Amino acid sequence: MSHGPVVADESHLTPDEVEALDRRRRRGHLLTIVGLQTLVVTTLVGVLWAGLDLTHSPGWLHPMFYWCCITGTVSLVCFLAGIRMRRGFHEFTSY
Repeated sequence: MSHGPVVADESHLTPDEVEALDRRRRRGHLLTIVGLQTLVVTTLVGVLWAGLDLTHSPGWLHPMFYWCCITGTVSLVCFLAGIRMRRGFHEFTSY
């Protein structure tokens, strides 16, 4: 399959700049995957244990709820950072 048209901003890049751009996009893809995986963990913890923990744990002692909040925050931050770093990468949206 041939490559699509090159974006005008990327047509005049040097080989070092192309490598830096590819490195940024690969890191963004990694962060997107980490964000999606921690979203799965957050969903499982939230559905299976956080509600029970909030109901039955005394006082401020809710470790599963706190873990659910932490993994949810990590998921959101990684996913948004990954999407931002993959900006301009049209491999999956081109067809």
